[in-house]
Amino acid sequence: MSVLQSVKDIEELTLTVTAEFDAGIERVWLLWTDPRRLERWWGPPTWPATFERHEPVEGGRSAYVMTGPDGEQARGWWRVTRVEEPTRFEFEDGFADERGDPVDALGVTRAAVTLDEIEQGRTRMVLSSRFESVEQLEQMVQMGMEEGLRQAMGQIDAILLEG
Repeated sequence: MSVLQSVKDIEELTLTVTAEFDAGIERVWLLWTDPRRLERWWGPPTWPATFERHEPVEGGRSAYVMTGPDGEQARGWWRVTRVEEPTRFEFEDGFADERGDPVDALGVTRAAVTLDEIEQGRTRMVLSSRFESVEQLEQMVQMGMEEGLRQAMGQIDAILLEG
């Protein structure tokens, strides 16, 4: 498995997952910008995502739906806030209702992805999510976000092997 660690930091209000992949930085970058690749890993194996919209540019918006094993659905949205190809991708992330409109009940998470080619053909990816409060962080972890991210990122190796 490529996931090296996940760290929940209550003081900083962050959840950070670090992984390394046997692929160059450009190939790992495509996992964030190509919606067909992104939906193959965004979400744990039992809750795959379908991106209905994905605009990986500053100010761009994304909309996705994750479908559970019994057909239940969870919708989400992103607003892309920073893009520095191929090393940094930042976005706001939240839940949405069945029409795709943001739901405020669970707040907004601010995610920052950094990619670093640590050696030829090997890339480290760090995904850090910042929460609005300790309560939001604890609620999201309780809902399975930490384990879900680990499982989701654990699917990336197979995608990268395909080329």
